[in-house]
Amino acid sequence: MLSERRLQVLRAIVQDYVGTEEPVGSKALTERHNLGVSPATVRNDMAALEEEGFIAQPHTSAGRIPTDKGYRLFVDKLAGVKPMSPPERRAIQNFLEGAVDLDDVVARTVRLLAQLTRQVAVVQYPSLTRSTVRHVELLALAPARLMLVLITDTGRVEQRMVDCPAPFGEASLADLRARLNSRVAGRRFTDVPGLVEDLPEAFEADDRGTVSTVLSTLLETLVEENEERLMIGGTANLTRFGHDFPLTIRPVLEALEEQVVLLKLLGEAQDPGVTVRIGHENAHEGLNSTSVVSVGYGSGGEAVAKLGVVGPTRMDYPGTMGAVRAVARYVGQILAES
Repeated sequence: MLSERRLQVLRAIVQDYVGTEEPVGSKALTERHNLGVSPATVRNDMAALEEEGFIAQPHTSAGRIPTDKGYRLFVDKLAGVKPMSPPERRAIQNFLEGAVDLDDVVARTVRLLAQLTRQVAVVQYPSLTRSTVRHVELLALAPARLMLVLITDTGRVEQRMVDCPAPFGEASLADLRARLNSRVAGRRFTDVPGLVEDLPEAFEADDRGTVSTVLSTLLETLVEENEERLMIGGTANLTRFGHDFPLTIRPVLEALEEQVVLLKLLGEAQDPGVTVRIGHENAHEGLNSTSVVSVGYGSGGEAVAKLGVVGPTRMDYPGTMGAVRAVARYVGQILAES
């Protein structure tokens, strides 16, 4: 275990390096921070931190910079989450409240996160499998053609055309709509198949084929495999950090183009807290020089998707964690009210 003083020295090194982009020397540390000890003592502490792998010396410099291990200790032990100021919170709320639909909420969230953190923002659309049904609408387009509209608790709307095996009357359609909603409204998607399996038996023999067709279309919509959609923004922010990436930002940009990589990065939506992955903790090689800060968002206290930011490991962790958490909270409120 590191002594309290060495932890303070590490915190000072991280803060100075993030703030100045310059490797940090013992003289500068004692001048900038009230560590209460001599430069010689700080030098000894820095030597011990280096030996344990928390800081390293870049080839060209007399100063030291934090390693992934050093940043990890800083995030876990030394950094609080920096709260947003009341004006910042009001600005977030006002910007997000102008959204007209789910696509607009996601687009605004991406823009906002990228602006607040000056990093790359990634927002996952609410997952269908973790959603509940708000309403199922059935509309007659022709005697044997219907439109099925599925509306989720997160405001997501899915539309499907249904070609019926026989004409389906208005009275039968109203009956099916009412019976369907009485069974599935407010229920989780995963529960729906069991709730509707015997529904065709409630109808006349002539209508059962159409009811079964509508139900199979509904169930197909619930289990769509390509449901995990993402929106990404602020990629140009990476160009401001060119010197933070060892060779080139190309591997980072290539990794950000792969949706599967991004979904893995954001992690499982069920984990509601702020997650920070630093440098080599990211499995994808192209992202070994980046950190990812992510958090779940959703309505009613349950996470239905993730949002987060990707940036260099030399990141303002307390500020980034605070911004990501605040934005997620407001997005959750808007989804709950929508």
